[in-house]
Amino acid sequence: MFSKILIANRGEIACRVAATARRLGIKTVAVYSDVDATAQHVTACDEAVFIGPAPARESYLLGEKIIAVALATGAQAIHPGYGFLSENSEFAEACIAAGLAFIGPPATAIRAMGSKSAAKTLMERAGVPLVPGYHGEDQDAERLHKEADRIGYPVLLKPSAGGGGKGMRIVKSGAEFTAALASCKREALSSFGDDKVLVEKYLLRPRHIEIQVFSDMFGNCVHLFERDCSVQRRHQKVVEEAPAPGMTDQRRAAMGQVAMAAAKAVGYVGAGTVEFIATQDGSFYFMEMNTRLQVEHPVTEMITGTDLVEWQLRVAHGEPLPLQQSQLHIKGHAVEVRIYAEDPDNGFLPSIGSLMHLRTPNAVNFELGGKSDPESIRIDSGVSEGDVISPFYDPMIAKLIVWGKNRNEALAHMSHALTHYQLVGLSSNIAFLQRLIRSSAFSTADLDTGLIERNHLELFPPRAAISLPLLALAAVHLLQPEHQINCNDPWSSGHGWRMNSNLVRSLRFSREDDIHEIIVRYVTNGWHIAGADEEAFVKRIDSDQLIIEIDGQIVNGTVVRHGEQVHVFSKGHHIEMTYTDPLLHAGGVEAETGRLTAPMPGKIVTLFVNPGQTVKKGESLLIMEAMKMEHTIVAPTDGIVKELMYSVGDQVSEGAQLLMFK
Repeated sequence: MFSKILIANRGEIACRVAATARRLGIKTVAVYSDVDATAQHVTACDEAVFIGPAPARESYLLGEKIIAVALATGAQAIHPGYGFLSENSEFAEACIAAGLAFIGPPATAIRAMGSKSAAKTLMERAGVPLVPGYHGEDQDAERLHKEADRIGYPVLLKPSAGGGGKGMRIVKSGAEFTAALASCKREALSSFGDDKVLVEKYLLRPRHIEIQVFSDMFGNCVHLFERDCSVQRRHQKVVEEAPAPGMTDQRRAAMGQVAMAAAKAVGYVGAGTVEFIATQDGSFYFMEMNTRLQVEHPVTEMITGTDLVEWQLRVAHGEPLPLQQSQLHIKGHAVEVRIYAEDPDNGFLPSIGSLMHLRTPNAVNFELGGKSDPESIRIDSGVSEGDVISPFYDPMIAKLIVWGKNRNEALAHMSHALTHYQLVGLSSNIAFLQRLIRSSAFSTADLDTGLIERNHLELFPPRAAISLPLLALAAVHLLQPEHQINCNDPWSSGHGWRMNSNLVRSLRFSREDDIHEIIVRYVTNGWHIAGADEEAFVKRIDSDQLIIEIDGQIVNGTVVRHGEQVHVFSKGHHIEMTYTDPLLHAGGVEAETGRLTAPMPGKIVTLFVNPGQTVKKGESLLIMEAMKMEHTIVAPTDGIVKELMYSVGDQVSEGAQLLMFK
């Protein structure tokens, strides 16, 4: 086995690889950019070497520099993780040329599957079923348009060299094709350096099912069953589970055989994933093959009791597969959700900021490479409290994975675990994931890639009013410090003593346009709290945790205050409010009008308007690129563009005024 490896990645996958290496007694070398100097993956490894500035093209994508670091530190192999250089055939070849093992497939296999169009041609020759479409070399816009007309709308435009849903566009009619193609090509070129696209028939209510395959250097190949990754937003996975609900043994065997045939067709070695689009009637079609470890690999590990990173290391070292197909079995059910720094209520836009408060459920009964036990909870993460989610990399905070004896038990564990995940400092999708896991469609396995859009009303319900118990928790948190003050002067005592009366306080909380003013009267052993329509007697019954009794009902929770922002966590709810301190404020601040601001840091890539131009509500004004995704800024109402603040190519910060609009 290797004695030292370099991990050419960052974040949770670098920490994940380091964990297996540590268990096997293998030394690890981390690489890091300037914004990652104190990152978790740096401390998780035995050594760490600085490789450049924050932009990936100046650090994590510098293959030659990473190889030089590996040689200088005495590493024998490089594990690329996923993303960055993991599917770069030139990098894989360069590793081998430098005398280093590449912990991944041969460069020939990466190259064969790196182009979606070339891969489909190869799979077609191997007899693998394909979705009707065009994946030819002729990239003339008119030819692509004609092919889309021939296939029939709706069609899906996909970057040939891409992954992760970046650049994908659904085109519902010929009238939309030209604009969608231009947008797809722009994002493909930005993300992958290649604007070649393919056109496929867009299947209605499809499921996304993928097969984990593994091959060694001796011609052995197995599949470790399937994962269902149907629940997606912006063509990117949100929830993954294994095994796929409703999968029959016959269909599983058929898909497994096809996946292994695909791997053998390219001389595959190592871990790979063959992705299929499946219809509701059970038919399935090849989409692509990911020549790396997948983000969602933990659910496969949980149901098979394997450590796929260990398998990667052993196969790359020249050892045979640890198990054969007959030795692999499915045990129980596993579900993974991706905790993202993003705002689901704002189109899932990524969020940037510091993790000022982070509390997670305890990871219990899970042993990497061992057996999963009832109520197993696993958290794969590369950040901790105090860390910053920057605009330079993917905004995933963690992967939360649970295991149960069956799907219903696994979902119950996941729902419970999510209620114990607390995050303050930036927007997250935790509350959305709670609603998703409990939704009728997901809980009954009525799955397809449009589940989120199809169940929008259930997943994005109107905002609920803030209940008096939650307001009481916030009030007790704010008042408790002064209530605990003991002083010889009764007028200064925190117990609210007053001659012939009680101390009365007015607390004001706001959430956007909602104002909640509560009156707090100090009484013996507690407070009397009155809201707009209800009132209650409240006392604190625990000095260490925030547990209160409100009219005989026990309520517990966590309250985090950051400046004027007050976050209340209780029973799976997270309410954010602004506390207006009367000592600091005499009035509110009205928002500016007539300006449109950047929702996040990014670059201006297209301007559709000029100063003085009249536009209609919803008309596109400009396109920003952020985190390799395009975001279109539209007119909020009919009006006139008064002034443009930036030009194409300019970098803008979050909240920057983009234009003046009247």
